[in-house]
Formats: sequence, structure tokens, C-alpha cells
Amino acid sequence: MQRIRLRYTKRGRLRFTSHRDFQRAFERALRRAEVPMAYSAGFTPHPKVSYANAAPTGTGSEAEFLEIALARPRDPGALRELLDASLPAGLDIVDAVEARVPGLADRLTASVWELRLDGVAQGEAERAVGAFLAADTVEVERRTKNGVRTFDARAAVADLRVVSEQAAPAAGGDSGSAGTGPCAILRLVVRHATPAVRPDDVLSGLRAVADLAPPVPAAVTRLAQGPLDEESGTVTDPLAADREAEPAGRTTAPGTAAATAGAGPVPA
Repeated sequence: MQRIRLRYTKRGRLRFTSHRDFQRAFERALRRAEVPMAYSAGFTPHPKVSYANAAPTGTGSEAEFLEIALARPRDPGALRELLDASLPAGLDIVDAVEARVPGLADRLTASVWELRLDGVAQGEAERAVGAFLAADTVEVERRTKNGVRTFDARAAVADLRVVSEQAAPAAGGDSGSAGTGPCAILRLVVRHATPAVRPDDVLSGLRAVADLAPPVPAAVTRLAQGPLDEESGTVTDPLAADREAEPAGRTTAPGTAAATAGAGPVPA
């Protein structure tokens, strides 16, 4: 079998699709593009697709990852173009590479998030961020299927800062802007830990330590996920190891180079 790793996005209104919604849309795209999928054995065979660390429903993302297994080899760049054309706009396949180094999920150790807080001034956001970072622990509550759970949202945060009060809209047009008033932009780098700390948990923490409560829900977009360089504070491309392991002389497939132009390290 050939294994292909894909990076895809959730943009615009498609950020409200659930992970199950995306799974259904992606399996339809596989059939529409006539991808020669490998199937599992047993009474109910299903295409071999592995998803890694999907973003929560309602958040945008520029960095979602999955892996598919093929029964016959295909060019990753051509496959990317076929699948992208078979998916609705907003669910975009932006990178494809042949899997050559095991452990993609193990490389997804951190995420970079953008949090747009409409109605919040920069100074107010900076005071709240300072209080959050100064705390040893920030306990928050989250309702799960097993009831309400309390955990520390501070330990997993590698970096949190206000980057601008008037930044450009997030990639894909997810500005979330409610008007022309102040809008603080936060950049959050969070380690993938257990229990998982999500952007809404950090927002709950900001409310707990500094009473920061945006008048409208925050617009949240994942900008990157991958290995975290603790020294520089950057999150790097998790597919870089697969590209580096390609045989000498092999060139990047058409359509892939442009898609990966912005997939370098993302500063904290």
C-alpha cells in the first residue's frame, strides 16, 4: 500500500462543520475522484483513512491532517488537486506528501491559534493575558459526557500574547468581525496534553483570572500544528520529515509547491 498524508483547511462557514460532517464529505470526495483506496478486512470494509487531532466544531483551521492508504500508487500532487476539486469551497486540500517516516500523530505536539476578540480593547486584553501568565494554575471547568470536569488550563500554554488590535482577517476570511469597534487579536501556542486544553478553555481561564468576557463569541482559527521547538517557540511543519525522506532526484509534484509555500515555522 502507498500512504499519502494530506493537510486540509476549514474556512469561512465550513468551520461550523463537525468532524463527522467532514468525514462524510471526504469519503464522498474519495469516491467522486475515483481514488484507488485500500479497504479494511471484515464484514463491513471501509476505506483506510486516519484522522489526527481534529479541531473543535466552530473553529476555523489552516492545519488539519489525515492519512489515506491506497491500493495503487498515485502522484501526491495530482491526488491533492483531484480531492480538492471534489470538496466544497472552504474544505480545501492544500498539501499532499507520501508518508515516508512513521508517526505523524506523534509529531503533532502543539498548535498555534488565533483568537479574535471583538469588542475588547488591546489594553484590556493585555491585562488579562498578563494575569493568566502570572498564575501558577488556572482551573477551569468543562462539561464532558461523564459530567463536569475541572482541570488546569495554564500548564499546557506555551505562549499567549496580544499581537494586534487591528489585524487583517484570519486566513480564509474568518474575521468574525461584528462591527468597527475594538478587536484584540491573541496568539496562543498550546501543547497537546491530557486532558486536552482547547482555546475555549483558555478563554474561560481569562474570564476566571481577569473577568475578561468578550461581548460576542471569539472567532478562533488554528494557524498551525506540529512539532514545538521549545527554544524558539515555533511550531514547525509536521510533513517536513516526509519530504526530506524522499529519494534523491525526485521533484515535488505539480500543485504541491504552491500549496506548501506558507507551511513553514509559525512563530509563537
